[in-house]
Amino acid sequence: MLVHAIDREVLDLLLEMGKSNFPDEFIVMLGMEKGVITTVYPIAGTTVTSDSATIFMEMIPLGMQIAGTAHCHPRGALWPSDADLQIFSESGQCHIIVGDPFEVDSWRCFDREGYERPLEVVTA
Repeated sequence: MLVHAIDREVLDLLLEMGKSNFPDEFIVMLGMEKGVITTVYPIAGTTVTSDSATIFMEMIPLGMQIAGTAHCHPRGALWPSDADLQIFSESGQCHIIVGDPFEVDSWRCFDREGYERPLEVVTA
């Protein structure tokens, strides 16, 4: 199923996670129901620093409806790095980057190839 939207509460949570983890990054998996991102999945073994976040794909439980990933760039542009593009290509179809100042417009969504794509914000 194609991801077309994100629940407002999930987006707010991602922005808050970015703010509360500052100056470190974070990375999580995103779950979906009926094409809407509705869940944030922290994955065991994830490591974060102020310059990177690493998620181990082999730690993702089987059977999850994975939409993609979300992570933050606490300092810098809301565009994917080469490392981000590698992660994007490994899972899901929708990848969100949030950044400082972690406000309602401080995020972007990208597809598996790193092209920006629209994502509607809805209230579930």
